[in-house]
Amino acid sequence: MEQKELKVSAIKNGTVIDHIPAQNLFKVISLLGLENIENQITFGTNLESHKLGRKSIIKVSDKFFADEEINKIALVAPQAKLNIIKDYAVVEKKSVVVPDEIHGIVKCFNPKCVTNHQPIQTRFSVVGRLPIALKCHFCEKVTSEEQMIII
Repeated sequence: MEQKELKVSAIKNGTVIDHIPAQNLFKVISLLGLENIENQITFGTNLESHKLGRKSIIKVSDKFFADEEINKIALVAPQAKLNIIKDYAVVEKKSVVVPDEIHGIVKCFNPKCVTNHQPIQTRFSVVGRLPIALKCHFCEKVTSEEQMIII
């Protein structure tokens, strides 16, 4: 009989974000503003994953995210899965979805874009999902996944 090993402790209520690419753990923490909340947060990185090779996981006690918040992380963790935990049991599973529009999360890669010179929030239409491609509302240049800088 194979023994299971619990790598990260269980939480009573909250959200578990699983299948985050190991190198993007801190981007997800930043996108969700987790560095600014008082809730207990447990995370693990470089855990074994059949899908990703190495993955990260975040457990946030007593926090349930709105879909808009969660869908932001699809930019850096498109395979992420969410488990909603109530009384130590998974009551709901969700997958992240790349939204149709992105506001203020990503910098336009075009150095001449007005958003890089004026205090204007960036705005993109998603024109590609795998890989991610974002078309700027202002200069109409497309920012690829490789060029993407999270702000």
